[in-house]
Amino acid sequence: MNYISTIISVIAILISGLTFWLTRLNKGQVKMTRPTVIFFGPDNPVSNHKKVFIRTLLYSSSEQGQYIQNMFVRLKRGESTQNFNIWVYEDNGLVRGSGLFVGKSGVASNHHFLTPVDGTKYEFLQGTYILEVYVESVNRTPKKIFQEQLDISEMQNEKMKNNVAGIYFDWAPNTQSYFAHIDQGPKESSEFQKLAEKFMKEGKIIK
Repeated sequence: MNYISTIISVIAILISGLTFWLTRLNKGQVKMTRPTVIFFGPDNPVSNHKKVFIRTLLYSSSEQGQYIQNMFVRLKRGESTQNFNIWVYEDNGLVRGSGLFVGKSGVASNHHFLTPVDGTKYEFLQGTYILEVYVESVNRTPKKIFQEQLDISEMQNEKMKNNVAGIYFDWAPNTQSYFAHIDQGPKESSEFQKLAEKFMKEGKIIK
C-alpha cells in the first residue's frame, strides 16, 4: 500500500509540475491561420508604393501568450527577394504595428505590409511567388510562421498594369486552393496611405 501511495504522489507532483510549466513558464509560439484573402498591388491607384495585404488570425500555442513587436512579409520570385517591412494592422481603425499581444484565443485582423522607404521600386510581375510571413516576439529573433506559393499569369499581369489594380487571392476551402482575380486594393487603402505617409515623413520606419 505504501508503494502505491508513493507512486500516486509522484504522479500528482509530475502533473502539477507539468501544469505549472504549461501555464506559467512555457511561452509557446505565435502561429497564424491560413489567410482568407491575400492582396498584391499598389497601395492606391496613384501610389508608387506596393503592398501585401492579408486577413488572418494570429494565436499563441501557450496559455501565457506573447507580445509581438514587429511583423513583416518577404516575397520571393526566382532570384528576386523583397521585404515588405512597414506593418499596419486594424485595431479600431488602422494603427502602425509596434506592439500586439497575442493570446491563446487569438486576434483576427487585417494586416498591411508596405515596401520600405529606401528608394527601391518594386513591381509585381508574371511568375511564381513564395510568400513568407514573419513575426518578431519580444526578445526573440524573427520567425517564419506562414509560407504559400502564389502565381501571377501573363494575362493577370497585363490587367494589373492596364487597370492600375492589384490581384486578390481568395482561399476556396472546397478546393483547398487560392482563386485569383484582379481588382482595386482593400477599402482601407486610402486611410492606410495617409497613415503610412505620416510615418514616412516622421522617419518612423522599421529597419
